[in-house]
Amino acid sequence: MKLNNKDLQDRTSWEKAGILTPQFDREVMIRATEESPRWVHFGAGNIFRAFPAALQQTLLEQGIEKTGIVVAEGYDGEIIDRAFLPYDNLSLAVTLKADGTIEKRVIASVAKSLRLDKPEDFDALRGIFRSPSLQMVSFTITEKGYSLQGRGGVFPEVDADFQEGPGAPKSYLGRLAGLCYERYAAGQYPLALVSMDNCSHNGDKLFQGVEPFAVQWVEKGLAEKSFLDYIRDSGKVSFPWSMIDKITPRPDEGVRQMLESLGFSDTEGQVTAKNTYIAPFVNAEEAQYLVIEDAFPAGRPALERVGVLFTDRDTVNRVEKMKVCTCLNPLHTALAVFGCLLGYTKISAEMKDPDLVKLVERIGYQEGLPVVVDPGILSPKQFIDEVLKVRFPNPFMPDTPQRIATDTSQKIPIRFGETIKAYLADPKRNVGDLKLIPLALAAWLRYLLGVDDQGAAFTVSPDPLYDTLSAALSGISVGQKGPFHQQMEPILSNPSIFAVNLYEAGLGERVEAYFEELVAGPGAVRNTLKRYLG
Repeated sequence: MKLNNKDLQDRTSWEKAGILTPQFDREVMIRATEESPRWVHFGAGNIFRAFPAALQQTLLEQGIEKTGIVVAEGYDGEIIDRAFLPYDNLSLAVTLKADGTIEKRVIASVAKSLRLDKPEDFDALRGIFRSPSLQMVSFTITEKGYSLQGRGGVFPEVDADFQEGPGAPKSYLGRLAGLCYERYAAGQYPLALVSMDNCSHNGDKLFQGVEPFAVQWVEKGLAEKSFLDYIRDSGKVSFPWSMIDKITPRPDEGVRQMLESLGFSDTEGQVTAKNTYIAPFVNAEEAQYLVIEDAFPAGRPALERVGVLFTDRDTVNRVEKMKVCTCLNPLHTALAVFGCLLGYTKISAEMKDPDLVKLVERIGYQEGLPVVVDPGILSPKQFIDEVLKVRFPNPFMPDTPQRIATDTSQKIPIRFGETIKAYLADPKRNVGDLKLIPLALAAWLRYLLGVDDQGAAFTVSPDPLYDTLSAALSGISVGQKGPFHQQMEPILSNPSIFAVNLYEAGLGERVEAYFEELVAGPGAVRNTLKRYLG
């Protein structure tokens, strides 16, 4: 079996292999999309293929929607060339369920795939953006994709786009702004620009990435002032907030072998020049959440029929805080740093370790849940239950503590700092009751030494503050006795890392004491865990 339109015509072999095939007329869908496009998506990576594209497929199979998705890639065009076009824009989604069952499904909802850096493809997008039928443009381009500046200031291609106007932009967001100008010029048609990236207030980040182009173009006389008004008018162009949650790791070798054993031959994994891991298949967990602010001036696909929750902005914000500050992300980070120190290479394997299970249960249920932001539309208790009893223990999910430990310094403020701030702000709470969150913070600093609990060196995952923090801790080695206040104080007092000054919060000395115990020698990490978990 090969992943192309021709091989899909004979469904028998696919059915014998237990692979679900599209239950709609794909040619009819493609023609309908060409005539009246409704949904464009930027970011052709795994999360798109396993989640939004699969949602639209279900709507097509149920006859609720008639058109598919036009996907565009603006960062790594090789994804289109190597994971879409050779396979007729089809993907094989492999859902790894916690009960051991595996769902295999051909996703055929992509009507067209385009590269932003190809002139003919960009011209095709211009035509789509001029179409009155277009309702929604969604994004999974990562938080970094919304940035206009690097360490040296505005990116050169962004600055060039500022100077040259909407005619032939070169930067990612400049091209998006140019496409919005096409829509404005065609009739000021309404549109929703929906970030589905896993970052706080993502709609605002997208707006802040697009608006500067309109400002610069208007100031330089390269666009009409009414174009800036159009971008700023939420009744014309909206930037809804959203919260997305679904784990889609890079293509797994075990999944590849399983598919080949069934006779599916298109399994070759590749790494692009920009270090994107791709394959004709995508593997993902079963659990998924998508909550979106219901602000769609041109209408939208009926995604509420396939589990997407539409609500107001405040509720989206509360859902995001619930997940990121309490019910998932801090637990992930605690497992990541302790897992690396204890020699684990899979999150699921950590969930067989009684000490680590107690650790995340107590951080979640005992320390986080009492001050959780309750969104109302999802139960925080049930969310944690699913995370700890179904999602993290799933042995078929090849997720690693090393991946989760990436950029931890950027995650600490929201994942742990917000809970500390909630305790400080609540007169009924005593921040001194926090025992295991400070232990996780101390373990992160111990992790930065790059030596595991057996005394063996390991590679610390990439982090923008690693060089600075490593230098601050450079005089400390495993087996050395404290105190380490001189090295610790500049770090623990830094609110940009922890969201608060930990000494002023009453936790700095506790973190120092934990760190001294964790660094005492080989086996100290395990012994410290046991000591404080009882």
